[in-house]
Amino acid sequence: MPPTIIYDTRKHVGVHAERVSHVSSTNYPGHYPNEDHSWDLERFKKGLIVKIQRLSSRSIEFDLVGVDASIANAYRRILLAEVPTICVERVYIWDNTSVVVDEVLAQRIGLVPLNVDPTLMDMKQTQNDQATDRNTLVFRLQVACERRKNAPKDTTDPSKLYINHEVLSSHFNWVPQGEQEIVMADNPPAPTNPNIVLTKLRPGQGVDMELHAVKGVGKDHAKFCPVATAAYRLLPLVILNPEKPVPPELAEKFQKCFSPGVIRVDPRTKAVSVDNKKTRMETMSREVYRHPEFEGCVQLARIRDHYLFSIESEGFYPPQRLLPEAIAVMRAKIATIKRAAETLLNNGDNLGDVEMADA
Repeated sequence: MPPTIIYDTRKHVGVHAERVSHVSSTNYPGHYPNEDHSWDLERFKKGLIVKIQRLSSRSIEFDLVGVDASIANAYRRILLAEVPTICVERVYIWDNTSVVVDEVLAQRIGLVPLNVDPTLMDMKQTQNDQATDRNTLVFRLQVACERRKNAPKDTTDPSKLYINHEVLSSHFNWVPQGEQEIVMADNPPAPTNPNIVLTKLRPGQGVDMELHAVKGVGKDHAKFCPVATAAYRLLPLVILNPEKPVPPELAEKFQKCFSPGVIRVDPRTKAVSVDNKKTRMETMSREVYRHPEFEGCVQLARIRDHYLFSIESEGFYPPQRLLPEAIAVMRAKIATIKRAAETLLNNGDNLGDVEMADA
């Protein structure tokens, strides 16, 4: 028999019919009388768990256990806004006779993710900084549509009638500058997806432009965001009340109130139990609360420090590298705060009024 789970307001967030309860963490000094909840490194190490549940070429799902919501949310926000990537920033259009106007086409080009390692490039401090081989990549996009000779007369398929009837991301041609050809020889810059359609052409139409890609972060523009999505939710918990079991004749109805696989029903005795390995699939729809016959039979909750992360990578980073990149950004922030605090501690009397730098 699996151990009986009891609702604990210190560890669980209560999920009720029309509200949630005990949302905030209480494990800090001074909240409970005569209890020491001061932060301890060894206790933190024992409780910290990072476990990958699913990994593919473009997405990852992992559990993060043992941290406060502020830390988990900081990682999520850093992934969205502060992990750097490389994207097209400036588009110099020499010719565009397609049906897509210059401004819209330039925006579409800027949203194309590139497979460039951001550590190989420097970030411009201002938009007007001089372009160099250390901070700018140059691509040429030159495509013209022509009618295909000897095309079948009875076809309407553009791919059989025309040459270059679509401008694709695969048409980006990298033009190395300075030492880039040597530094990036192992992984030449190119779009991560070569089949992104930018515009469509017909005979006599074409595009000719030069593209400048730079390093940036998502808080400056969404095109620099390295993820398609980065989200988390708390681990669901379904707690059955042993003092009021589900009536056998209502077992199957009770089972249908939850996501498939969460509730098990014994085929012989019709006894209801929870499959704790599959509770992560529960959507917490609260359907069970709509039925008065199940009142008092079950309590829905979430584990306050158990986060189920789901991240979809879009760009250079493989999905398993995204969390370490977010941690590196956070460590750099902490180091900056530490240096500032040490400066105030050592020279606080001589600094006078301190002006904060622009963000």
